[in-house]
Amino acid sequence: MELGAQIKKYRNEQTLSQEELAERVFVSRQSISNWENGKTYPDIKSLLLLSEVFSVSLDQLVKGDVEIMKKEIDSQELEKFQKDSNVFTVVFISLIILPIPLSKLLGWWGIATYIILFAVVIYYAIRVEKHKKKFDIQTYKEIVAFTEGKTLDEIEKARETGKRPYQKLLLATGAGLLTGIIAVLFLWLL
Repeated sequence: MELGAQIKKYRNEQTLSQEELAERVFVSRQSISNWENGKTYPDIKSLLLLSEVFSVSLDQLVKGDVEIMKKEIDSQELEKFQKDSNVFTVVFISLIILPIPLSKLLGWWGIATYIILFAVVIYYAIRVEKHKKKFDIQTYKEIVAFTEGKTLDEIEKARETGKRPYQKLLLATGAGLLTGIIAVLFLWLL
């Protein structure tokens, strides 16, 4: 983070010691030292006081750090999205494979287990959809770009947006067919 260097630079420009700056922002000298060395980060109240003491805007004071923070937040969100997507994929595949074995092996308990599994799939599907909506990703290409930490350029984004109505129709049709096939197999085996 660059904030420590910024604090030190502005403090030296005003020929303030760490002790004098600490008195002006109502913290200990050790806090100033920790901020300048990047060990800790000041709270928002201290940031506002620092920008006032140095007569600079908050943007100037934290220059560079905002982008680093955004990248950190994005990487954390990406990890959540990938984890939720992986869980959803595994549970969804098991949802497709397990209805007949569960009902044959466990009877009514198997059906109850299947219903619980179905609820877990719905829960993770909703979480994945929230991530997709938050980051405005809807197509496979956009998802791949997002997981690689990239964004599509405007032309590619427009192409992907144009594909969405057809993809929704195909997904709905495919889901309906898959459900019908599973239902027929389930009835045939019972």
